[in-house]
Amino acid sequence: MDDEEIAKSAALEERHWWYAERRAMVRRTAAAWPAGRALDVGCGGGGNTAVLRDLGWSVTGLEHSPAGAAAAASRGLDVVRGDATRLPFADASLDLVMSTDVWEHIEDDRLVAGEAARVLRPGGRLLVAVPCSMKLWSGHDLALGHYRRYERDGLARLVTGVGLEIDDLWSWNVLLRPVVRARRRGKHESESEMEQVNPVLNAGLRTAVALERVLPLRRLPGVSLVVAAHRP
Repeated sequence: MDDEEIAKSAALEERHWWYAERRAMVRRTAAAWPAGRALDVGCGGGGNTAVLRDLGWSVTGLEHSPAGAAAAASRGLDVVRGDATRLPFADASLDLVMSTDVWEHIEDDRLVAGEAARVLRPGGRLLVAVPCSMKLWSGHDLALGHYRRYERDGLARLVTGVGLEIDDLWSWNVLLRPVVRARRRGKHESESEMEQVNPVLNAGLRTAVALERVLPLRRLPGVSLVVAAHRP
């Protein structure tokens, strides 16, 4: 993702339904774990990093892009510039490594998964969200610099292949998958979908995603996949 797209994402982050519900998902998941030392790999504008901070974690955001690092730092967050495939942290030094919509941007995702495993302490946790299913591949993925979208089995193999044990792997943004698929069908030109949304529509879309908290949809195909794992 280039600096222009990152700056646009940072500007949308506070109110856009997708970012807001992703933060809510991070908050619900991480709140169940004892706070410790965390790293948000590919933190972008720092919205999810701030969620961990507010939950009591001692959290650092790692961001490769100058624009993203500047946006996160402007929120008072601890940010370092760095490469997800060469994390500037010692072995077994962290209690949580989080990456939300980052692994798909890295050509060799085995490297970033292996680095996450390396820096986790025994018992340390991994929380990763990625886009789901090549059936949804479109110009949106091209615009954001994606190398792939993930299938459930492939993501599980990637995580277990670096020595981590999966605690849960679930779908997110399930109810809106038919809408997304219809919108993206046949669109191969590079064009990001991240844009301002009418406030009424924005509230409706956020409500649709929020409903998934109480409906049994986690095993159905969604727009994203989320995996929680730990280092034995």
